[in-house]
Amino acid sequence: MARIVMKFGGTSMAGTERIRRVAQIVRRQAMNGNEVAVIVSAMAGETDRLVNFCREANALYDPAEYDVVVASGEQVTSGLLALTLQSVGCKARSWLGWQLPVRTIESHAKARIDDIDGDALIAAMRAGEIAVIPGFQGVSDDNRITTLGRGGSDTSAVAVAAAIGADRCDIYTDVDGVYTTDPRIVARARKLKAVTYEEMLELASVGAKVLQTRSVGLAMKEGVRVQVLSSFVDDDATPADEYPGTMIVSEEEMNELVEKGEMERQHVTGIAHDKNEAKIILTRVPDKPGAVAHIFDPLAKAAINVDMIIQNVGRDKGETDVTFTVPMADLARAQALLEDKRSEIGFNRIITDSHIAKISVVGVGMKSHAGVAATMFRSLADRGINIQAITTSEIKVSVMIDEDETELAVRVLHTAYGLDAMDEPAA
Repeated sequence: MARIVMKFGGTSMAGTERIRRVAQIVRRQAMNGNEVAVIVSAMAGETDRLVNFCREANALYDPAEYDVVVASGEQVTSGLLALTLQSVGCKARSWLGWQLPVRTIESHAKARIDDIDGDALIAAMRAGEIAVIPGFQGVSDDNRITTLGRGGSDTSAVAVAAAIGADRCDIYTDVDGVYTTDPRIVARARKLKAVTYEEMLELASVGAKVLQTRSVGLAMKEGVRVQVLSSFVDDDATPADEYPGTMIVSEEEMNELVEKGEMERQHVTGIAHDKNEAKIILTRVPDKPGAVAHIFDPLAKAAINVDMIIQNVGRDKGETDVTFTVPMADLARAQALLEDKRSEIGFNRIITDSHIAKISVVGVGMKSHAGVAATMFRSLADRGINIQAITTSEIKVSVMIDEDETELAVRVLHTAYGLDAMDEPAA
């Protein structure tokens, strides 16, 4: 018997027929004797609908009341799944964020989980009850409903798994695992049996949409084993436990899999792309101590994340250009903040470009193997793809290129690092 947390995303919960399918997947786990808790997202598109209602009611809405509205989507699906499980003979009940409770800190609409009291939940699961919990929501110190930001249900699932000491956390999505790159771009992309926390964290942060970045960081911190699976399988398909998706594991566990011959260790694990970035160039910034701080301090205070940063070599007259990227959604706000600080920063012009893309190669093998970056640069150069900016970490190299060359760059790099799946031998 295992204790399992199962999370189902919005596409899995989009309508009564899909909820019935989810109920059967959950029921199979319970029938196998496992203790089960289920985290659910709102139906696909429902959160966007609720957000639009808030904007129509008051363009300058109160974030606390916004949370009350948007948290209702997950409340509906948790109740519906509990009802559906009961209809197929399962003992099930819903637990809202304030009933556990899921205690959160920081601001509304982007709260962070601080603590979950799992005692009552564990007792109910031991008694054979399936717990159905709405993701994305919690409760603040002043007992107001809070939400965790987009993709927050992944974080809810990992946090619940950590709180109850689950054997693993299964994230059911519309894909059947983590691939070496987006299979819609590269037909020969391969599904990975396992990925380390570090690799998944980097992949999620640079564009891979499989898991929310914060959920991966929490899983790594708490040591929660996460499995990515698809809920879109035929009724007669092999059960998930027998035909798994992708496991997100520690580097120690990955090394064990490699030693057993169950995994191959490659320098690069995957290629990710992100078109949701925008470039900002500030021209003729004074080349003196403190000038760059004046640029990035107001952006940090406004919670605008800055990624790639390039400062050109200072000119003879003591001026330099500074280039950096921000999320596309924050471009207008960042531009307005910088214009407001123009006299303080002392720049001449702001130049923006929203037609860029970030391409990243990720792999823990980079720690011990040289030449990964050189292969990337040479492969892109051979196809005439110009690199506008570069950023690196211990296990990642990212470049900024023109958006129109995104798909070509991904295909070229996927082949260059030997990630293409081999054709199946003829029967």
